[in-house]
Amino acid sequence: MSRSATPLVLHADRLLPADPGVLEIARRLYAAVRELPIISPHGHVDPGVLLHDTPFSDPAALFVTPDHYVTRLLHASGVQLSELGVGQGPLDPSAAREVWRRLCSHWHVFRGTPVRYWLESELAEIFGITVRPSAATADQIYDQIADRLTRAEFLPRALFEQFRIQVLATTDDPTDDLTIHRALADDPTWSGRVVPTFRPDRYLEVGSPTWQEDVGRLGSVAGADTTGFAGWVEAMESRRAYFKTHGAVSSDHSHEDVRTDPLEPADAERIYRDAVAGLAAPRDAVALRRHMLLEMARMATEDGLTMTLHPGVRRGHHTPTLRALGPDTGHDIPLRGDFTDPLRPLLERFGTHPNLRLVLFTLDETVFSRELAPLAGFYPSVYVGAPWWFLDAPEAVRRWRSAVTESAGFTKTSGFIDDTRAFCSIPARHDMARRLDSGYLAQLVAERRLDEDEAHEAAVDLVTRQPAEVFAL
Repeated sequence: MSRSATPLVLHADRLLPADPGVLEIARRLYAAVRELPIISPHGHVDPGVLLHDTPFSDPAALFVTPDHYVTRLLHASGVQLSELGVGQGPLDPSAAREVWRRLCSHWHVFRGTPVRYWLESELAEIFGITVRPSAATADQIYDQIADRLTRAEFLPRALFEQFRIQVLATTDDPTDDLTIHRALADDPTWSGRVVPTFRPDRYLEVGSPTWQEDVGRLGSVAGADTTGFAGWVEAMESRRAYFKTHGAVSSDHSHEDVRTDPLEPADAERIYRDAVAGLAAPRDAVALRRHMLLEMARMATEDGLTMTLHPGVRRGHHTPTLRALGPDTGHDIPLRGDFTDPLRPLLERFGTHPNLRLVLFTLDETVFSRELAPLAGFYPSVYVGAPWWFLDAPEAVRRWRSAVTESAGFTKTSGFIDDTRAFCSIPARHDMARRLDSGYLAQLVAERRLDEDEAHEAAVDLVTRQPAEVFAL
């Protein structure tokens, strides 16, 4: 170890309660769930990584460049995204090393963040790193990880097994032919389960400049005439069925809001045809998108795909970065949440339908107890999604669990959602959730609000039964 290096040591009780009495209970609960398999029903890992099973190219490509959690904080600290390889494709070895050096020399900017927790867990538990990242240790750590990446036990499939991933969901465009998923399912050397997720946002965003082209492609793939609204419905139903036959268990939706106001059939058809002709007014385009989201719920009651909604994000907040580097490069910013009235048309029609499972996510903490928990506490179809994106941090998770449980209990929540593109962060993210839930349940036991055997059962259910039931796995 370098004389200037500080050891990297993970405390066995990290994130567990500090109170000694509660800590002992939390340790027992955590021990019951620590080694359980991972169910990941919503994420963004490229399934081709597992199909081709080629070695990860370098530490920067694995930890930094594709992970906007990492790059956005570095950018906020003065590092240009171009200096992190964002939007540039594969980097040559010298450029990759420079990206890694920038991460390590800015290690202090991650203090107190969940990103620091995840990265430390990945470095220590997967790659055996024993020194804290810094400018002085950057090359040493890079070389150790790079060496590991050449070994068979660090190939993607081997890590999938090592991580104990039981189910991994990807996010896929409705026009995708799912060739990679089919190839994985048919591969006799592969025993894992990777399922696609139906993500139709671009085909609902009628006001998008690419919408006409998008629905034309949708119609071509589905064999439907999407010049009219009835054809759009037919195409969506056809592609949902295709996805379901290839293992999909859910559809995923992210729009600025979740209003689901219905249109009269004649109005839907009129606006749709205007939109195809490029003549729809912006207000009409939004109205049709909201009607289309209601149609998605109707389809979910018929085909059984779990419907997840995570609204309220201003995508591409910094237009120059969006133009230069494209979407998902770290500058999406949350908006205020609003669910109770916007979702009422959907829930009036389908909220008590026995075949609907609707999972509501938010980036606005103020709706945890005011809207989401009360909705889930009445409607059999509604579940509260785990803290997501900007809220998947220890204190936010604790606030969420307390706010939601009091009105909806544990059984009306989704189970943990890692929502990540960073493959090696999956076990770290799930471990964080297990530790936090163990601590919350331990506090209930310490306060004599729950017996320990019930807390044990709840801890296990949150990892196993809840996600399996909510996502029909």
